[in-house]
Amino acid sequence: MISIYNKINNKHIASGHRVGIVGGGQLAKMIGLSAIKLGCEIVILEKTKKAPSTSLAIDTLYGDWNDPSNLLNLANMVDVVSLENEFVDANSLRVLEEAGHRLYPTSTTIGLVQDKLHQKQALSDAGIPVIPFAAVNSQEEIIQLADQLGWPVVLKTRRDGYDGKGNITLNNVTDIDDAWSKLNGNNQKLYIEAFCHFTGELAVMVTRGLNGEMVNYPVVESVQKDHVCHMVRAPARIDNELSDATIKLARKAVEVIDGEGSFGIEMFLTKENQIILNEMAPRVHNSGHYTIEACECSQFENHMRAILGLPLGSTKMIAPAAVMINMLGEEQGHGYPVGIEHALAVKGAHIHVYGKTTTNIGRKMGHITALGSDINEAEKIASKAASCIRFGAQK
Repeated sequence: MISIYNKINNKHIASGHRVGIVGGGQLAKMIGLSAIKLGCEIVILEKTKKAPSTSLAIDTLYGDWNDPSNLLNLANMVDVVSLENEFVDANSLRVLEEAGHRLYPTSTTIGLVQDKLHQKQALSDAGIPVIPFAAVNSQEEIIQLADQLGWPVVLKTRRDGYDGKGNITLNNVTDIDDAWSKLNGNNQKLYIEAFCHFTGELAVMVTRGLNGEMVNYPVVESVQKDHVCHMVRAPARIDNELSDATIKLARKAVEVIDGEGSFGIEMFLTKENQIILNEMAPRVHNSGHYTIEACECSQFENHMRAILGLPLGSTKMIAPAAVMINMLGEEQGHGYPVGIEHALAVKGAHIHVYGKTTTNIGRKMGHITALGSDINEAEKIASKAASCIRFGAQK
């Protein structure tokens, strides 16, 4: 029987070992695999049928996760609740805490992060470098702010944006009307950011326990294609001084929001070697998938350890380098991984298929990780395996 940490009383209490996860996608599935490894059972709250994680759950509840009654139904079945995404309304989550249930990260943390304007403000107030930003309530305000910040600028939704969805670059005034319409500016809260002329994208996974214990994984390079993470190289090819500064910034960001669990922090690297925090996610993150094979304790297991009040595991890499490549849908169709037998024949490639029944262009269907003596070796193995698999094709 696993002992769950009671933060309020600052002690471990004998309890059950059921974990509730809001959201049933691939992140919940990988969290669930780590939960099972620790002897836990998982219960899922999901909106749609046939989600990837439901095959692991002892029970699955279906319904709107923003409905407090659905969240309470989940919480009543488990000992602790966590999330695989930051899209669940913080006010709805707060109902769980008010009813005495354990929720990590807390509703306060989720509330700070899920509204990106509030996130940027909290980080900026703490002295963390962020891209210049401002709320906008009209198209006229965009023009005024862009004249101050300098064109181009980026118009973004304050909530529920991911993988490039919810943001549009504006090069001049003529772009505003179309962008405002596409982002539903008359009904949805938006904000504006200056355009960052970065030379690279970095990311750090940080896990923080209920007692404040904190560990971080190595700084990694993140390569994007069409605003979706394509590849992660670990560790990042930067010097120790820059790596240390990046880690310090990431850890401070998690402390600022009083985070508990695993967090993904994405940053820009400028040509002046300045680190600017772009966004943070209050959950396990795509940039940390490589940790399953490459580190002594993965981001998923450390997330479980954190929310259960258990000692955090080592984040040390077990090989000099690792590369993770996302496998995306290339067309609309069946979710079966055509060519997987060829990918499995590539020595050193670790294949993860999420089990989604259907795919479409750009949908994350799985990932491949390879270890190596250096980045080039690992990337060669991962790329070879990834080239074998296609989603959306006929079986």
